[in-house]
Amino acid sequence: MISRFKFSALAAAGALLALVAANAPASADDPTTNFGPVGPSDPILATIGGQRLIAFFVPERGSCAVNAVIWKDAGVEAPYASSRIKVSLRPGEMIQLQSGLRQFVNLLCGADASTLTAVAPAELILTGTPGSN
Repeated sequence: MISRFKFSALAAAGALLALVAANAPASADDPTTNFGPVGPSDPILATIGGQRLIAFFVPERGSCAVNAVIWKDAGVEAPYASSRIKVSLRPGEMIQLQSGLRQFVNLLCGADASTLTAVAPAELILTGTPGSN
C-alpha cells in the first residue's frame, strides 16, 4: 500500500515533470518522450495529436493503478486545460486514450503488473509529429 505522503510526493514530481515537458517538442529521440516500458512510479511521456500525456502507475493488488494527465500542447499564453484519468488495469489489459479521429495511444499493463507501456501507431513513435495523419 502506498502512503498518502508518498502518493503526494509522486503527484508533485509528476506535475513538475509535466510542466517541464509541456513546452518541449516531442520526437522519437527526444528525452521528454518515453513510451516505456516503465516500472512503478516512472513516467510515460508522449504526444497524442496536439495534446501531451504523462502517465504512471503503482502496483495495487496484482493490477496497475494508472494515473494519467492529458493537456493541450499550446503556447505559454494559451489557456490551460487538462483531463485526469485514473484506472486500474489487470495484467495484459489496456486503455485507449484518443485525440482526434486517428491519433491515439494505448496504455498497456505488463505481466505481473510490473510495467506500463505506451502502445501507439508507428508514425507517432517514429516521427513524434502531432497530427501527422
